[in-house]
Amino acid sequence: MAAQDAVVQTNSSKFKNFLREVKAEMKKVAWPKNKELIAYTGVVFISVVAVAVLIWVIDTAFTQAFRAIIK
Repeated sequence: MAAQDAVVQTNSSKFKNFLREVKAEMKKVAWPKNKELIAYTGVVFISVVAVAVLIWVIDTAFTQAFRAIIK
């Protein structure tokens, strides 16, 4: 029984140490300001729309090409 208690305590202390390290690392993070966050979000949104349109155009072209080949 003592061995199990030691394992539980070791796991508990490892978890607490992990949380302490996470907290320390999170303090080092350079979080973006609101203006930067809005700009980055806009860039991501525009990029996603552009890639979606590109995929749609390529898909439509291949669909038309395969239909022409099949006929």
